[in-house]
Amino acid sequence: MRDYDSDVLSGDWRAHGRTVVLDVPADSGLVVELPDDCSGADSAAGFVGAVVLVEAGNVHLEDRHGRVRVFPLGAGFLVEGEPVRLVAPAAAVVSSGRARTASGSFAVADARARVARASRLWVEGRHDAELVEQVWGDDLRVEGVVVEYLEGADHLAERLLEFGPSAGRRVGVLLDHWVDGSKESRIATEAVAAVDAAHVLVTGHPFIDIWQAVRSSAVGIAAWPVVPRGVDWKTGTCRALGWPHESSADRAAAWRRIRASVRGYADLEPALLGRVEQLIDFVTTD
Repeated sequence: MRDYDSDVLSGDWRAHGRTVVLDVPADSGLVVELPDDCSGADSAAGFVGAVVLVEAGNVHLEDRHGRVRVFPLGAGFLVEGEPVRLVAPAAAVVSSGRARTASGSFAVADARARVARASRLWVEGRHDAELVEQVWGDDLRVEGVVVEYLEGADHLAERLLEFGPSAGRRVGVLLDHWVDGSKESRIATEAVAAVDAAHVLVTGHPFIDIWQAVRSSAVGIAAWPVVPRGVDWKTGTCRALGWPHESSADRAAAWRRIRASVRGYADLEPALLGRVEQLIDFVTTD
């Protein structure tokens, strides 16, 4: 024993050299990878996808091409190259012990989704719909509110005429770049004038794109870059941040990265939060 500074058999000597695998919550948007040498699932080797759903002990992953694969929770995944065990995400809990939803409202235990109302909440595009669902989804299911996207504000007038707003059949519309004199505000004014305006509420956030409604600090950047006029905003943003930007798949990956940074309402700008809450109140008023 005089030749050793301490007892070599003391402590957990069996763990020497063993890789420590951490438990990581499978939060929506988390990007994970199946290792190239994963056994028993050759077709899944090297698969990379973002978490889009966790249910019944399984995790649903969507890759950059929009394909969704389902895998059991547990070990066998990589996050940023490190082995992890994926576990079901836990609801946020406040000091009173009551769980809150991602929007900050108190969660309703064992609540069943309400039958969908006739009223609707419309947003401009898919990314808008995904972000609203991610933060307000629990609230919307309890209230029976369906979120649909317009594929651009240019379709608003046509959709309103087709929908026919009326009592008990309201429409709340969230638009991008909602500032005085913008194209979006002009489109909205003309579209609402052609229907029963009492049952339509159009509002929006001031950002060029819903990406900007996510706090830059949550994404891990100093600020959203200024993109020159005439340059596609998403492409210019990715380029300025040093992210891949050449293809639609690159931009889709950038959005997954941004959305993965949103854990709840605190990661969003107040200019978006207030407008969404306003629209939910409007379409749930009987």
